[in-house]
Amino acid sequence: MALPHVLECEKPLHELERKIQALESLTSNDADQSALDAARAEYAEALAHLYANLSPWDIVRVARHPKRPQTRDYIRLICKDFCELHGDRRFGDDPALITGFARIGSMRVMIVGHHKGADTNDKIACHFGCAHPEGYRKALAKMRLAEKFGLPIVTLVDTPGAFPGLGAEQRGQAEAIAVNMLEMSRMKTPIVSIVIGEGGSGGALGIAVADRVAMLEYAYYSVISPEGCAAILWKEANSETNSAAAKALKLTAKDNLELGIVDDVITEPVGGAHRDPAAMGRTLEQWITDRLRELNRFKPANLPARRYERFRKLGSYLEVEPTPEPSEDAAAPSPAPPAPETDATTPRAAQGNGAAARKPRTRSSEPAPAGN
Repeated sequence: MALPHVLECEKPLHELERKIQALESLTSNDADQSALDAARAEYAEALAHLYANLSPWDIVRVARHPKRPQTRDYIRLICKDFCELHGDRRFGDDPALITGFARIGSMRVMIVGHHKGADTNDKIACHFGCAHPEGYRKALAKMRLAEKFGLPIVTLVDTPGAFPGLGAEQRGQAEAIAVNMLEMSRMKTPIVSIVIGEGGSGGALGIAVADRVAMLEYAYYSVISPEGCAAILWKEANSETNSAAAKALKLTAKDNLELGIVDDVITEPVGGAHRDPAAMGRTLEQWITDRLRELNRFKPANLPARRYERFRKLGSYLEVEPTPEPSEDAAAPSPAPPAPETDATTPRAAQGNGAAARKPRTRSSEPAPAGN
């Protein structure tokens, strides 16, 4: 039962796991079995309570769990006849982005997704899920192929962000992401996108301009990582500032649903997708097939306009009127204006505020000029 990687928020459960393991090794009679059943029930209750009350920073760490299912895992779980396609036909192949034809249920689709890597060497080769420009150009070439054949596109987002290295910038990282967003917005084929782990900024948006966007329950989607935000705002990234940044960024699935950035939140198994990948795969497959059936009812030519309207309505804002700070002398009465200087020869009626000296305004008896 024990996982090799224990999250900080899961440490209270670690003692229960060890207790259950000890009882499993000693169970020999009915009394031991009842104690084991009680310990398992206590563990299940504690796990459900813990995951129902995760903080935003805890959710970020769950999204980064090393055992969390990735794109290749979901391809193995929900896809049939997967045929991977490589290369962008310009520079090379990027293993951080996977593309290929597949079947999900009875539907033929094009799969596009980030891959972080399974072991150390694989993670280094995949740049920990940070795609290069050739990765985004490969994704676009394969999505255009799907549009040509009338196939729906399914994208799985799981990246801390696009690769920030010098070579990537020299080869046009920003341009590659921008072109992907432009071209995806006007593709005449259904597109669904799911954030399965990390949804980091432009690196995520490069394959996430879709008709329907969803997030797994313990994924996050944000313009910047909590550590990056903390380093900018507080000049230091530590557990306290990271937690404050995660809360302020509104990056959880619940926050993104309330803001209208995603359409659905896909429920994960109790304890996260990493505890039961097979169950998570079944739920994800059901969501994908339901949404593709829904989108297949629309004419392909009408999809770009509907997609445009969806993105035009994204987000919400809160406008707060600033409260002016009172000045130090706000309570002090203003000094009286100086009295006007008077001339000895001026009649008294013309002194003071000068009211008696003014000519009263009278209505002219002449007719007003006609307008043009």
